[in-house]
Amino acid sequence: MRHDDLSFPDQPRGELDRALDELVGRAQQVRATQGRLRALLTANQAVVGNLELSAVLRQIVESAVDLVGAEYGALGVISPHGGLEQFIHVGIPDAEAARLGHLPEGRGLLGALIDDPRPIRLEHLSSDPRSAGFPPGHPPMDSFLGVPVRVRDEVFGNLYLSNRLTGSFTEEDEQLATALAATAGIAIDNARLFAETRRRQAWSAASAEITSSLLTADARDSIPMLAQRVRQLAEADLVCVVLPAADDPAVLVVDAAHGLGDADVAGRRFPAEATVLGAVLEGKQPKLLDDGADSGLHSDGLPRFGPMMAVPLGGRARGVLLVARRPGAARFTPSDLELAADFAGQASVAMELGLARTDREQLALLEERGRIARDLHDHVIQQLFGTGLELQSLASLVPPGVTAERLLSAVDGVDAAIAQIRTVIFALSVRGADPRHSVRHRILDLVNEVAPGLAHPSSVSFSGPVDLVVTGALADDVVAVCREALVNVVKHAKAQNTGLVLTASGADVELVVSDDGVGIAGTGRRSGLANLEQRATARGGSLLVDSGPDGTRLVWRTPLTMGGGE
Repeated sequence: MRHDDLSFPDQPRGELDRALDELVGRAQQVRATQGRLRALLTANQAVVGNLELSAVLRQIVESAVDLVGAEYGALGVISPHGGLEQFIHVGIPDAEAARLGHLPEGRGLLGALIDDPRPIRLEHLSSDPRSAGFPPGHPPMDSFLGVPVRVRDEVFGNLYLSNRLTGSFTEEDEQLATALAATAGIAIDNARLFAETRRRQAWSAASAEITSSLLTADARDSIPMLAQRVRQLAEADLVCVVLPAADDPAVLVVDAAHGLGDADVAGRRFPAEATVLGAVLEGKQPKLLDDGADSGLHSDGLPRFGPMMAVPLGGRARGVLLVARRPGAARFTPSDLELAADFAGQASVAMELGLARTDREQLALLEERGRIARDLHDHVIQQLFGTGLELQSLASLVPPGVTAERLLSAVDGVDAAIAQIRTVIFALSVRGADPRHSVRHRILDLVNEVAPGLAHPSSVSFSGPVDLVVTGALADDVVAVCREALVNVVKHAKAQNTGLVLTASGADVELVVSDDGVGIAGTGRRSGLANLEQRATARGGSLLVDSGPDGTRLVWRTPLTMGGGE
């Protein structure tokens, strides 16, 4: 039988062909669907494979672009105050994006998706009335797909895709992008939780470090370190520690500053009334401040800061911690404020403990000084006084001569020793004085200052309770007289040796400056000596100058008034 004799009816054969074609078509669809599902699975794996938030956001956009075959993609992070806070884009080179200027702010179609977080799929962008157009130089974009990205019940941002490489976006593309956005929400939530955990660990470690430092060092010296550490932790551009002024609690002063423009801000004074920092100090409640808010530091023309946090410091270290970023920078979050407030609270406790420890040490020092002064007065002086009386009685029993003179000289030595011990007792008995500001310390500093101009260092001695009675304006006059006298020696005397003696007795204060120079010329200007004489006469005192070819002796004397230092 020939093959030509075999045949099938045309109708059944056509139905079989159609069935086979449909089967092949569906098989191809299944294969394509499987491929896209595998691509979705791969994209999901890529998105959840990182815990760094910035890396997660970029991976989401890159995976979405590959998944639906788009040319351009972006993820807009919605700001709590409206608009877009971040815009991560893929497809446009960074250099080209920089030429376009600022990133999208969330208007037009982007804003429509923010206002109504439901997917938007368009065949042609320009045909939609909500489209706001593109800035000059922007690459052309036609087809568009946008889906929201949710983190739990919160819309975190929106995923934007444009220019599908093979036509318009399909319903299947929308479903895939929506599924990827759901996974992206989980990945973003995990990344945020991970970042929050690391931030809390960093703040906790820094709190322990600062607490240890405040407890082992002077609390006042640790304030700049506190500002520096907070700036690092808060990723801020400037941190200021603002305290009430010591001379006026109604005035605030920037005690320490670290960061951008710290040299211009440090030491600034401004009224506390009607300012945010004054309100935080009074209410003891931390606050978040928006970009450009008036912190109170701008009254003197300083540029405004960007987003800020104002956190109160408690205890005797009462003040405000101002944490600021540049204008336009990311806002601080309530979590940032909570961490900074906890940190400031623990630092305040540590500073309070440090100040209490300093007070205890100062009290112990004063008590020890008092004990030494009492022992010197009650024991040493009494014994010396008894010894002097005994020597004086022995001198009266021996005939006049060398022995009697030596006994009387010994009595004078004992008296001089008693006078010096009394001076020490007066110095030990001074309460609350800063030794760096005492007249003794100021004169020694002055002598060291003029020493390079002298042939030999000047000898300096003090007698009597100079630090106790020579204070305030009187101390200023004494130091001024010392300066003028020593400068004259440096300029004119050509002396080899110079001496300075400051004596405080019960009635007056006497300053003697002597040198072995060429003396004061008979002619010439003497305005400096006239000034010294004027200072003495203004206090009811006197100035005596004895000068000759063998040297000069200047004696400046003034009576002690009530209060000593007036």
